[in-house]
Amino acid sequence: MSNETYTSSTRIFKELLDEIGKVVVGQHEAVEHMMIAILCNSHALVESNPGLAKTLTISTISKALDLKFNRIQCTPDLMPSDITGTYIIEDIGGKKQYRFEPGPVFANIVLADEINRASPKTQSALLEAMQEKQVTVGNKTYMLDKPFFILATQNPIEMEGTYPLPEAQLDRFLLKILMDYPTFEDENEIVNRYTKNIVPSVKSVVSKTEVLELQKLTRDVPIAEDIKVRAIKIVGATRGKSEHIEYGASPRASIGIILAAKARALMKGRNYVSKEDIDVMAYPVLRHRIILTFESERKGMTTDQVISDLIKNVK
Repeated sequence: MSNETYTSSTRIFKELLDEIGKVVVGQHEAVEHMMIAILCNSHALVESNPGLAKTLTISTISKALDLKFNRIQCTPDLMPSDITGTYIIEDIGGKKQYRFEPGPVFANIVLADEINRASPKTQSALLEAMQEKQVTVGNKTYMLDKPFFILATQNPIEMEGTYPLPEAQLDRFLLKILMDYPTFEDENEIVNRYTKNIVPSVKSVVSKTEVLELQKLTRDVPIAEDIKVRAIKIVGATRGKSEHIEYGASPRASIGIILAAKARALMKGRNYVSKEDIDVMAYPVLRHRIILTFESERKGMTTDQVISDLIKNVK
């Protein structure tokens, strides 16, 4: 690992966030969490209402990181081969030969837009790519280029004609990120920027090699034993006798909170994980991994409210 990358990591993240901010107004937490998922070499699920710049945000991040970006618009008639790729027949010198034509999943950053509109069979085609970082077509396996990151989006409003992601696939996402409406000031700035002739653009500030080095650096961030224990206790509390939680989170959540906390510490310019890192990252790591009881949902409780109570009760 390059010592130069470590010493300049604070500068790299500042330049990166400043560059993304030229195009994306506000949404600082969402951008930070997407970057954290990339640093952890994992994937993220984003939920928001339409028109809140999900596609713009992730495509801007890919440009700033100098990574290849592809977008998949999920629809009910989308087939697995539309994602992974397929063999096509070519006539070469009078002989017919099969050639593999890679699908849109062969990129560094892949946006699976409205993933819950795709059929379960197509959703499962992403599982191997997400977990193993490879694609199997026929009897041949193709490795995906590193780094590889999937950002899937869901629209919480239109649920008719959708296929909710199964728990096994939800668990593959490190974070569930929520994007909210902009403030008045941010929306005013959005209108000012995007109603002129000159459209904001972004330039590359980090190379692919630096991204891979930062991923390695993330895992090297030290964490004190008591801070690590706190993360495990928070996840363990989801499995105890709770009037609000039907099913708790697996050990994958403990790994996720600690890794995400390390990435957040690195982005904040610290070489240690703080209690705040654990508490802040518990929300996006746990909100799609716990299932609330029917009574709690009937009362209108949200997973974030339940997670907040758990964090307050863990000493």
